[in-house]
Amino acid sequence: MALSAITKRNIFRILPFGVIWLVLALMFLWVEHAAIGDQSNSLDTAVQLEPDVLLFALVGITLIGLSVGVIEVLFLNRLFNKKSFFVKILSKFIIYNIFFSLVILVTFPIAASLELDVSIWNQQVWDKYVNFFFSITNLSAMSQIMFSLLMSLLYAEIHDHLGQNVLLNFFTGKYHKPLAETRIFMFADMKASTTIAENLGHIRYFELLRSYYYDLSNAIVNNHGEVYQYIGDEIVISWTLKNGIAKNYCLNCFFDMKADLAKRKETYLKTYGVFPDFKAALHFGEVTTGEIGALKKEIFFTGDVLNTTARMQSLCGTYGVDLLVSKKLINELDVNNAYTIKTIGEPQLRGKNDTIDLVTITLS
Repeated sequence: MALSAITKRNIFRILPFGVIWLVLALMFLWVEHAAIGDQSNSLDTAVQLEPDVLLFALVGITLIGLSVGVIEVLFLNRLFNKKSFFVKILSKFIIYNIFFSLVILVTFPIAASLELDVSIWNQQVWDKYVNFFFSITNLSAMSQIMFSLLMSLLYAEIHDHLGQNVLLNFFTGKYHKPLAETRIFMFADMKASTTIAENLGHIRYFELLRSYYYDLSNAIVNNHGEVYQYIGDEIVISWTLKNGIAKNYCLNCFFDMKADLAKRKETYLKTYGVFPDFKAALHFGEVTTGEIGALKKEIFFTGDVLNTTARMQSLCGTYGVDLLVSKKLINELDVNNAYTIKTIGEPQLRGKNDTIDLVTITLS
């Protein structure tokens, strides 16, 4: 059975936790070996790193890192999503400290039993654990764990702030030199946002925006979209041409976003007294993509397609429709009987000399 887009995304978010913990564990082990060398034999609180014990330790550390990733991505990140950075980090440190104490309680006796070649229930194993618990070795181990945890949490925060694939693109240098590529863009703008903001006030409106964008996220991920920018109440979503036209992902994304919001209509009305609907436009074309910025780096798209799509979106109100799509993009899609297409014509776009053939689409 094929994995869903959300499951794949979560797996790729979790895997770096295991890599971070494994790399840092190797670094700490090398530093300790270089620092104490053969003197480690005199430290009865430490487990000696024989090959089988070393393998167990590295596998165990990697699994701990992956466990942190699972807990972070699937549970804690959502639980503390609306908390301040300080409260978020402090709360997670307390939770993970309890988690790690339990992990050490389980894994240390296993490693000690392997080293001593005795049963895990042998008194020697538990004497060693008691000595370890009150030793400088334990303090060193906990310091290493806390450092690995800090690096993991910083990675998670940076990943969430930069967005899907952006951190990977920075590391790989994919866009260090500008590249020309063909991409699809969707500009989705909240309806009556000014009136909503005036009625709710700045703080409540911000809370609504946060809920609104969160509720749109599953549809975007499921349809392989990438959030390019949040611009006030407008969200810009992008696909490579290949990904966007596959299974009509770019088009389905719009209708899935609409459906997900509709499911939460009563919640919005009860919480905020309004329901945030939106209108959107879809178009594709060539853009130049690259890293830009002196004080703040980001992946930047530039090209006429962005201006054209923005102008298209502004015409939704004029024609009384929720979605405008360029005929050029429709010709690339495999539109079937599930959709009803209505021709709009070739209106003159504001600030542009050329006209563009537009259609509107609804579900049949």
